[in-house]
Amino acid sequence: MKKIQTKKLKSVNSNTLLATVDIGKNVLSGYARCPDRSEVKPFDFSNNLKGFSRFWNILIRTQRAYGLEQIILGFESTGAYAEPLMHFLKNKPVHLVQVNPMHTKRVKELCGNSPNKTDQKDPKVIADIIELGHGLTVIIPQGAAAELRRLTQARERAVKRRTALFNQLHDLVFISFPEFLQVMKDIKSKSAQYLLRHHPGPEDVMALGLESLAQVLKRISCGKLKLAKAQALFEAARSSVGIREGRLGLGLEIQAMLEAIEVCERFVKQLEAEMARHLEEIPYSRLLLSMKGIGPITVAGLIGEVADFTHFETQKELLKYAGLDLFEISSGKHRGQRRISKRGRPLLRKLLFFAALNTVRKGGIMHEPYQGHLQKGMPRIKALIAIARKLLGIMLALVRTQREYSHQQTQLAQAA
Repeated sequence: MKKIQTKKLKSVNSNTLLATVDIGKNVLSGYARCPDRSEVKPFDFSNNLKGFSRFWNILIRTQRAYGLEQIILGFESTGAYAEPLMHFLKNKPVHLVQVNPMHTKRVKELCGNSPNKTDQKDPKVIADIIELGHGLTVIIPQGAAAELRRLTQARERAVKRRTALFNQLHDLVFISFPEFLQVMKDIKSKSAQYLLRHHPGPEDVMALGLESLAQVLKRISCGKLKLAKAQALFEAARSSVGIREGRLGLGLEIQAMLEAIEVCERFVKQLEAEMARHLEEIPYSRLLLSMKGIGPITVAGLIGEVADFTHFETQKELLKYAGLDLFEISSGKHRGQRRISKRGRPLLRKLLFFAALNTVRKGGIMHEPYQGHLQKGMPRIKALIAIARKLLGIMLALVRTQREYSHQQTQLAQAA
């Protein structure tokens, strides 16, 4: 992977062709500016190989015509639509940078003192922002890190689909057999799903009989659910207030939900197996795994989101990349509260937050620092965010020093 860092771009020099792109789904708008302020007026090109080649050829011709040494190409952080162009350009002699869409929105009115927004105006605004030095270098993961990013994002989407399915299943069961949810507290458990698959309605439970129901529960739960649970469920079915009409449609939909949940769970397991396999290809993954309470799935997700820890020189850069950098709004005598910016990768912050939850438990590596924050009066959420920031700093320090974690080495974060 290229050695590139996520830091602010230095001022564009007199040998630089500054090119920008306003990203769209089907049509993109390109623009180029030379050091003498002459420019290639905004032009459209298609989001395909033919369009990319036309755009690149225009840049090369302009660079040669003005005798410029380098090309800096900037665009807004706009998600999936920019990725084909990024991967087309990653092996070209061009320096890719991105700008925050919020910056584009705020600088836009400076151009003509108007809030007017057009595809012809946006590329020029992006160029203005980059000239001011507010562009960030793009990190494009490659190899195992690229696979981990895609696998992590696929797992996140699959987990969200599974959660949505469970919520829909909960609603359907409440309509047909509301007492089921009161007796079987966790609808995600294997015992609850088995009963809903084979005996979804109160009349099905009644037809099974108390003795058979007790045997089924004991077998499915491996002896954890006793006779008392079977009796409670049987009595709930006998006095259920679930609707009597339209049960066929409800039953069919419940079965479909359960099948979809099973498909999601198989897919998540498949993704996790692939994540563990690709994680072994990352040399420094063992260093991160040496931190008690942070498992392979979390480490794989973190590496996928960061792309490569070795690309960052300081903890400050990495915190900003994650959106965990602090800011406050103060004026005069007013002092605002310090908060995290959230202008980074949201999934990276989520993974770090859950890692913090695991490590602050009693006996965890971050239990003492967490308790220290609480004793100072810090709210739980803010204390967990502070631990997440600390964990990220320790991870960077472990990678930089090539040392495994030990409880006495928490000061490594200060060296990052």
